[in-house]
Amino acid sequence: MSNELETATDVVAERRLSERRQHDDRRIDLEVGTPQAERRQSSRRKVERRRQIDPTTCERDYTDDEIDFMKAMDIYKRRSGRQFPTWSEVLEVVRCMGYRKVAEPTEILK
Repeated sequence: MSNELETATDVVAERRLSERRQHDDRRIDLEVGTPQAERRQSSRRKVERRRQIDPTTCERDYTDDEIDFMKAMDIYKRRSGRQFPTWSEVLEVVRCMGYRKVAEPTEILK
């Protein structure tokens, strides 16, 4: 038993017998004046943050009615604390804006 322990502790595995890298080292010194050297030496430019664009609106031109509706919904969401109002709440906002059903329904075109 003690003989087995001695042989087990004497075994040494050298895992780095050969160089693992197959390719040339990419970390070579670049000559001054080359575009790569200038790119590495220059500090990173501060990237301007993109404007926050609402993906649902896509920055298009809106009619006055659409702008009024969006503002009314924004006011409602801020006052109620509800980020995602239900359709009943949307209808409530539309009615509070003064819209009423006065004509017969028509087909939705889109």
